[in-house]
Amino acid sequence: MFKKILIANRGEIAMRILRTSKEMGIKTVAVYSTADAESLHVRFADEAVCIGPPASKDSYLKIGNIIAAAEITNADAIHPGYGFLSENANFSRICKEHGIKFIGASPEQIDKMGDKATAKSTMLEAGIPCVPGSEGLISSYEHAIKTAAEIGYPVMIKATAGGGGKGMRRVFSDAELKEHWDSAIQEAEAAFGNGGMYMEKLILEPRHIEIQVAGDQTGKACHLSERDCSVQRRNQKLTEETPSPFMTEDLRTRMGEAAVKAAEYIGYEGVGTIEFLVDKDRNFYFMEMNTRIQVEHPITEQVVDYDLIREQIMLAAGHTISGRNYLPQMHSIECRINAEDPYNDFRPSPGKITSLNIPGGHGVRVDTHVYSGYRIPPNYDSMIAKVITTAQTREEAIAKMKRALEEFYIEGVKTTIPFHRQLMENEDYIAGNYTTKFMDDFVMDRAYESTF
Repeated sequence: MFKKILIANRGEIAMRILRTSKEMGIKTVAVYSTADAESLHVRFADEAVCIGPPASKDSYLKIGNIIAAAEITNADAIHPGYGFLSENANFSRICKEHGIKFIGASPEQIDKMGDKATAKSTMLEAGIPCVPGSEGLISSYEHAIKTAAEIGYPVMIKATAGGGGKGMRRVFSDAELKEHWDSAIQEAEAAFGNGGMYMEKLILEPRHIEIQVAGDQTGKACHLSERDCSVQRRNQKLTEETPSPFMTEDLRTRMGEAAVKAAEYIGYEGVGTIEFLVDKDRNFYFMEMNTRIQVEHPITEQVVDYDLIREQIMLAAGHTISGRNYLPQMHSIECRINAEDPYNDFRPSPGKITSLNIPGGHGVRVDTHVYSGYRIPPNYDSMIAKVITTAQTREEAIAKMKRALEEFYIEGVKTTIPFHRQLMENEDYIAGNYTTKFMDDFVMDRAYESTF
């Protein structure tokens, strides 16, 4: 087992990794930018190293600085969390060259699956159903126009190194393609340092359902059931749940088998997700693979009683999986709390938290890195907390979430708590009747502002 893990991330995921590492008796190293000097992961880690100024490209994306921090602290493993360098094959490769274990996929696996255009080709070879689209990357705007004509509008242009909705655009005509092409590339280059784009047929009003998988160094894989991530805004997930209210036993079996087949086809090591789009007739299509831990992993942990961060570390250390698939025993919902103003087009709201009350009680879990007096920097993703409720039934999980959100009070910045309070009262959401288009018609109501 590893003696010391450097956590190459920030915020709530850095705290999440730190906690499990400590429980396993593993020393921890926090790295931080100057903007994060007062963050909790810096305070609670055994050691902390500043790796640069606030800009991600000069700190959390600066491979040389992170490797240097690992070497001066004698860390024998690096956990990348999600985002930043978590799906960077070059980073995984450099870690290996320096004798440091990258707790995640191998460079070869990331090359195959972290790059979304290559992943699609790989999955077609494996016999996994895929969304019709371009063969490899789109080389130019002229190539994009030609490919769109072959596929047929509407289409989706997507960043091959993307995630979190960055570098993605829905396109319904040649005119829209011209409007969005350059901006999508620029956004992808800024976020991932890679402007490569590919194109897929846009499936209208699908469900976005992902299967959690785990694989060991022997090539064996299993799945831990599904998560429904269909409530999204601009391709950014807002809330997730498991099991999916759209799921049937037959669909879960077929999607689970496809996900395990995909993971074993590439000999996948670690935890990750196989992402699918599911149409109204419950036909499913491979969309992408996330070769990392995901933001919404806690709801899976809650319904199968399985610490996915611990599993990541164990698999990286050479341990084997149990060999069986896990099915949800309860129902769990996650609401992402962002420092954004939902009444002003979800505009980011960085600043100082002047007062804070975090909910608790049976079946309520809050993963966060913020505290009263914490200053939210404007340089990074706006998510500041995740509220997870778990109960025997979906109805009970929703009721717990409503109660927890009423207790969750943050003063000093705007947050998405009012949005989630309204969502939990929405008739279509309560009925499980939603798709990725759900937010297109959602209108915020001032009645749901906090009255704490």
